[in-house]
Formats: sequence, structure tokens, C-alpha cells
Amino acid sequence: MGNRLSKIYTKTGDDGTTGLGDGRRIAKDSARVEAYGTVDEANSSIGVVLAFDSVPYEVRRCLTEVQHDLFELGGELCIPGHVAVTDDFVERLENNLDEFNKDLPPLKDFILPGGGQAAAACHLARTIVRRAERRGKTLADAEPVRAEVLRYLNRLSDLLFVIARVLSRVESGEEVLWNRNR
Repeated sequence: MGNRLSKIYTKTGDDGTTGLGDGRRIAKDSARVEAYGTVDEANSSIGVVLAFDSVPYEVRRCLTEVQHDLFELGGELCIPGHVAVTDDFVERLENNLDEFNKDLPPLKDFILPGGGQAAAACHLARTIVRRAERRGKTLADAEPVRAEVLRYLNRLSDLLFVIARVLSRVESGEEVLWNRNR
């Protein structure tokens, strides 16, 4: 285990900069900080999903593993040149996605975010992950970002969509479909 923080505030960021994992200081609004900061936000939003008692064990297990992944992914973005996310991470998400999706009915309509508290929180987490993906792409346009990072975020948003569908069924028995004429 690395060093633990014994003092939470350092005052070194008072000038609008923050330290990267490699020791360099950069602006807090840089594309890199935006990318890993949004990954952190996504991780926190998944924590909100997990706070609901209605979340089934298999979903809880999957999302807890995702939280660990996101911590490593954020570390990769925070330490230029560091490699943490592998194709195995993406493959695991795809396997989870297929498993959760197999018993869901085919989509015939768009789904509105909702369907219960945990489902709504999961939809919100999905949109934050989409933003993290966009911030990662912005960073990748300026600096090297490994393709596995962007693939992981893309697949994770798909997984969260499917998990939101699962949670809707657990919480309310149905999804909220978009159809203004109903």
C-alpha cells in the first residue's frame, strides 16, 4: 500500500493548479484533470446506486468491481504513461452486459430515465460516464490516451443502461417508456 494522506489540505492547489501522479503540476481545468475528475464523479454516482437496498447481489458485485476499475482508470489518466486498464477489463464488462441483458425484453421504444430510485440513479451514473468518455476523447485529441480507456468508458455506459433496465424491473416492475401519445 502506498503512502496514506495524514493531512487532507496542503494549500498547494490554492493557485488553481493540482499535482499529477508523476509530480507535475497542471491547471485544475486542464483536459486531463477534467477527464479523471469526471471519472471520479462517475465512480461516486455508482456509489449512490449501490446505496439503495433494492440493488440485487449480482448487480452490487458487478458495480463494486466497476468502482475499483474506475479508480484504476482514473489513476491511469492522472499519471501520464501509466497503464492500468487492459482489454480484460473491457471483456469483463461485455460479459456482464450480455449476462444482465439476456433476460430483458427487446427494446421497442426509447426509455425515459426513471423506473425507481436506484434505476434513476443508474441512469444518472450512465450519463456521467458518457461525459467522462467525452472528456477522455477531448484529452486524447491533445495527448496520448490509450484506446482501452475510451473503450472501457463506452462499454460501461452501455452496461449501466442495461443495469438501469434491470433495476427498473426490480423496483417497479417496468420501465418508463417514451411515448408522448400514450
